Amino acid sequence: MPGQYNSQPPVAWRYSGNQLKRWRTKANISREQLAEAANYSPDTIKSMEQGVRMPTPRVLDVADELFRAEGMLSAAKDYLQRERFPARAQDFMEREREAISFWSYEASLVPGLLQTESYARWLIENRHPPLEQGTVEERVAARMERQTILTERKPPVSLSFVLYEAALRNPVIDAEQLARLWEVSHLRNVVLQVLPFDRVISDAIMGPMVLLETRDHERYAFTEGPFASELSADPGVVSRVSERLSLIRTQALSSAESARLIEGMMDRRD
Repeated sequence: MPGQYNSQPPVAWRYSGNQLKRWRTKANISREQLAEAANYSPDTIKSMEQGVRMPTPRVLDVADELFRAEGMLSAAKDYLQRERFPARAQDFMEREREAISFWSYEASLVPGLLQTESYARWLIENRHPPLEQGTVEERVAARMERQTILTERKPPVSLSFVLYEAALRNPVIDAEQLARLWEVSHLRNVVLQVLPFDRVISDAIMGPMVLLETRDHERYAFTEGPFASELSADPGVVSRVSERLSLIRTQALSSAESARLIEGMMDRRD
């Protein structure tokens, strides 16, 4: 059914956090007492109980002993893993795995499907607040794994990317990343275009957009901002995103012109 898809923290986080709170309440132990015993702040314990953060193995083991849960809380460790994608993006990643066509526009960054490992690592490691190193490694690996959509799906997925020139002029973009873009632009199932500075339109500075279609011919629009993302199957939203993407694409350089632009940038880096 058409509608909005709002990402929530993983079910395992929420269930484990709920059990943590129930056992703590039953044992008549305050959140502050648990925080002190586990060497965490009370606010961190609160976010774990609410399912916003993953309960850590240390908290679960300390709580199990403190609440005399006889292994019931410690057992949750086997079902909790670092999430490979941020909670707000998980619904989108599920649809991406089902996609038969994918149409993307990025205003300031190279899209995840086209990033080199070093570029992806730089982006993920420099998040604020900083992520745990284990989470960084999981997310870098997951981003690289997503790129199988470019070459390994059968039948091939039809992919179209438009990048605003600003994304390519970022000082973080190195020769390796430019070479990756040039290489991908020559895949038969990929169209890669660059929107140059002198052709920019207002819709192009409103942020990244994705339109995808699944094997069941359901169409979804995904828009992303710094603090919020939205995945929608609402026909009105899908139509608006489709119109904006179409307009941006008509203003962009052709795929051949874009490849030459990227190649010229590569030559200047040599």
